[in-house]
Amino acid sequence: MFDFRYHALSLAAVLIALAVGLLLGVAIGDANLVSNAETHVVGGLRSSLSRSRDQAAGLQGQLAFREHFESAAYPQLVGGRLAGRRIGLIFLGAPSDQLNALVRSALESTGGQVALVGVVRDPPDLAAVAAAAGAGRYAGLASNPALVRPFGVRVGVQLVHGGQLLTKVATPLLSTYNGALEPKGGLSGVVVVRAPSAVSGLAQSVQTSFEDGLAAGLVGSGTPIVGVETSASSPSEIPWYTQQNLSSVDDLEDIAGRTALVEALAGAHGSFGRKATATSGLLPHVAPVGP
Repeated sequence: MFDFRYHALSLAAVLIALAVGLLLGVAIGDANLVSNAETHVVGGLRSSLSRSRDQAAGLQGQLAFREHFESAAYPQLVGGRLAGRRIGLIFLGAPSDQLNALVRSALESTGGQVALVGVVRDPPDLAAVAAAAGAGRYAGLASNPALVRPFGVRVGVQLVHGGQLLTKVATPLLSTYNGALEPKGGLSGVVVVRAPSAVSGLAQSVQTSFEDGLAAGLVGSGTPIVGVETSASSPSEIPWYTQQNLSSVDDLEDIAGRTALVEALAGAHGSFGRKATATSGLLPHVAPVGP
């Protein structure tokens, strides 16, 4: 006898089998779809990576060519531009081996030479400086803040032209120096690198007064004074150089910066480089040579 319950169970079994088959088919289809998509994505990434590698290799080749060209062209740009000139390099605060090397590199082929390198203590030890100065106007330097700026002015002038006061106070004033403090004929230009110490209160007041006076003395000496830094220098000291009426170069690591430094030491005045503070452009105007 036909049992309705048996028929219902058979029908349910068939439906369940159909459902399972449908799910398996969809799962298999999805797996194939994912596999195909993954293969497509991986292939695209490999192709992009290959193109990027080719582009990078091309750019490296162009960069190498540019560097080779610059090395060959630089002597032609600045050759003999500073012939016979003696240049000073003054660090206000912490010295920098990188900037020291870049300044010396800039002077290569110009005929100029670094005749003096000095690192000024920042802020200066006024008591030690006053003791070294001996009897005279600056004996009371430590107790009379009004003397700090005039003292800085005097030092700035004597860094260029030499003088007895600078010779007396060199040891407490300069943490280190190389070259003659009284160069024959004086200096023909000075490069300034400022990296002030983080001080406050009275020490900051002394630091500001002395540095402002020193800059005024350097500028008043009648020789080109140029403040320099690299493109990565932070914080930038260009605003301070401009405030003190110094010429400035903000990209000394680049051939354009080194060329600008040479031209500024030759007499061009302005703020040169590629930062927003370079109000005079990338390079000074250089008059053509010959007819």
